Amino acid sequence: MDHMETKKNVERPLAFVKHIILIMSGKGGVGKSTVAVHLALRLKNAGFKVIRGVRTVRAKIRYLGITEGIGNILVGLLDADLCGPSIPTMLNIEQKKSKFSKNWEPVFVDMEQRLCVMSVGFLLTNRNDAIILRGPKKNATIKQFLNDVDWPDLDYLIIDMPPGTSDEHISVIENLREYNLDGALLITTPQAVATGDVRRELSFCKKTVIPIIGIVENMSGFVCPYCQECTNIFSKGGGEFLANQLEVPFLGRIPICPQISRYQDGHAESLKLFSQTNEADSIEAIVKKLVK
Repeated sequence: MDHMETKKNVERPLAFVKHIILIMSGKGGVGKSTVAVHLALRLKNAGFKVIRGVRTVRAKIRYLGITEGIGNILVGLLDADLCGPSIPTMLNIEQKKSKFSKNWEPVFVDMEQRLCVMSVGFLLTNRNDAIILRGPKKNATIKQFLNDVDWPDLDYLIIDMPPGTSDEHISVIENLREYNLDGALLITTPQAVATGDVRRELSFCKKTVIPIIGIVENMSGFVCPYCQECTNIFSKGGGEFLANQLEVPFLGRIPICPQISRYQDGHAESLKLFSQTNEADSIEAIVKKLVK
């Protein structure tokens, strides 16, 4: 790589990110951030592994029925919900701050430095302060998070988008045009009021030429931890019906799980318990479809 190419890529920190996935929904409260967090946690152990600093060498051996390689997969998680940053709380890292030298530095979640996060939540003096931003300031902040953060050479960048189809969405898309955008993963709950909003989000993706990776139906039933009987609190099948109707992939259902709420409220030990549940298996199955 010559000097000019090196300089160009320093100015384009996402140039070596191999996969970029948007987590989207037209509606709030359907669990986008929860799915984004679990997707990031699972992907860092999902199997496509690249030797750090070597971008062209991949080796494959067996792992969870997918593939595995040498080295460690690196995952980034960008919290693009500027007015409601919840990712730091969900990962129990809200007490950390992003350092700034020439650019902002993402915050690493794990000791191995395989999962890093950037969120406006790291920039607040008081985490209870309201974040009040007009459209131009939102656009500038999104551009800064994508272009002025020292992201490492990531295998995956997961972007947790805010609900709707407004300024933040357009800014993200405009700033990702030259990069490796895989597409959007749309999250819904089963009931019609949620799938209707996701239908509009899918229309937005088509108009802005964003590939649709698939639809995930979240909060799809509650499995009793004692008898294993599933109760469909919010009905069932809305996400799959929408996917079939619009001819996009349906990637699976994720049931309601109390362990998710416990560890996202700061009970770190519940993450280990969650990994042993049927709900964790559902997320694992979705990840396998993403990386196959």
